[in-house]
Amino acid sequence: MDFNMKKLASDAGIFFTRAVQKAQCPVEDLRSREGLLLRVRSPAVDPSPSGDASSLEFIGQPLSIQKFTEEKFGQAEKTELDAQFENLLARADSTKNWTEKILRQTEVLLQPNPSARVEEFLYEKLDRKVPSRVTNGELLAQYMAEAASELGPTTPYGKTLIKVAEAEKRLGAAERDFIHTASINFLTPLRTFLEGDWKTISKERRLLHNRRLDLDACKARLKKAKAAEAKATCEGDTVPDFQETRPRNYILSASASALWTDEVDKAEQELRVAQTEFDRQAEVTRLLLEGISSTHVNHLRCLHEFVESQTTYYAQCYRHMLDLQKQLGRFPGTFVGTTEPASPPLSSTSPTTAAATMPGGPSVASLAPPGEAALCLEEVAPPASGTRKARVLYDYEAADSSELALLADELITVYSLPGMDPDWLIGERGNKKGKVPVTYLELLS
Repeated sequence: MDFNMKKLASDAGIFFTRAVQKAQCPVEDLRSREGLLLRVRSPAVDPSPSGDASSLEFIGQPLSIQKFTEEKFGQAEKTELDAQFENLLARADSTKNWTEKILRQTEVLLQPNPSARVEEFLYEKLDRKVPSRVTNGELLAQYMAEAASELGPTTPYGKTLIKVAEAEKRLGAAERDFIHTASINFLTPLRTFLEGDWKTISKERRLLHNRRLDLDACKARLKKAKAAEAKATCEGDTVPDFQETRPRNYILSASASALWTDEVDKAEQELRVAQTEFDRQAEVTRLLLEGISSTHVNHLRCLHEFVESQTTYYAQCYRHMLDLQKQLGRFPGTFVGTTEPASPPLSSTSPTTAAATMPGGPSVASLAPPGEAALCLEEVAPPASGTRKARVLYDYEAADSSELALLADELITVYSLPGMDPDWLIGERGNKKGKVPVTYLELLS
């Protein structure tokens, strides 16, 4: 609002300055100016008082500033655009505003530190490469590794610190890859639209606004010239009374009528030119605004890529933490809290894990949490409710003989038994059988 008021005050100031300059210009100097028409008010032409500078009216000077000021104060007519064009303008403005908000908030998501964002912004403006920044996970891994080295890497606490540090380092690397991928596939297209396409649209819209002001000024000039011509013609047809009026006034009336006729012709020609330029600029602007639909399609594709990269990132984080949890559970003397098992992430094409768990069948005590008896695979039989097919998403290396090693993209048969950890299923491949993690599978219907 502050910026708009300053612009309005500046434009109004320019208009009033020119108006004062017109009133102070000598008549002889104005007669010699090209493109200006001096209308001398006299008792025979206009009964209004004459002789002062305010009674002089100049035609031919650009009126776009005057039209803009009068429109702002609601004192002038304005050429309206069609409803479809107005809808295109509104959609373009809405796209620009929401793109800016999404861009800023995504930057906050990827880099919560405002100082780091300012630093990256300055590097981009200076056309310099942004230096590589250590992620929080990698920094935590470094501190844990140093602590383990100082406190004793052979102690249970030191060994655990080393294992957690390795996992945090992998998490930091996954975060770095996610930030890099999201910046290229999502932030860059949004920023390109705001700094490229939108600037072009804004430039053409400003040019269209100026063309409209020129068109309205030409319309006002023509309307004014026609009114003055009709008035001068009417007064010129009056029979002169030489006893009460000086002949010089009637000579001026006839001369003014001819001048106004020329002015009408000139104003009509300028109006045709202004209308042609306005129509041409409106068509150019319309084509650019209709291109917003293509922008939406491009941003939709980028949004899908962002979701895919974010899904991959969180799946990697879950896999790393699951592996860490298994490694810590196998450490002798390591305290492992009895927490509820974390629910596995949902695949975009697979049903929920709860749906994959099938009731029925005998209870298998060997499938209880770690620390109980080992699983006897030969005694495990598929439940009466049946089995399901599953596709392996990632390679998986079996931690012990009770687990089944997996290769990516292979198909296996899976089923669940009562009492099993919900994060695990029984998998069969040929004659081999063992436990498999649910997060590595895509259950097929």
